Amino acid sequence: MEMSTKELTQTIAETIATETYSIVLYNDEVNSFDWVIQSLVEICDHATTQAEQCAWIVHQSGKYVVKSGEKKDMIERSMALLDRGLTVEVV
Repeated sequence: MEMSTKELTQTIAETIATETYSIVLYNDEVNSFDWVIQSLVEICDHATTQAEQCAWIVHQSGKYVVKSGEKKDMIERSMALLDRGLTVEVV
């Protein structure tokens, strides 16, 4: 069964709208645990315990996905983290 152009366009739009992106935080030798935790709480809306756990995982494994969501939101949050000197990327 073939899709009409309208159905195909709608399917693509729905896929894009629901696609999830993630912020990956990388370990560095510059930022303190306290600064990373504070940044995750303030920018990624983490609870303090969640931010502490993320910071520890990043320290131990070198990187960790700290937030997932819509592309625009993840880009905005990653820019704020970059402004604070953290090393992140959106994937």
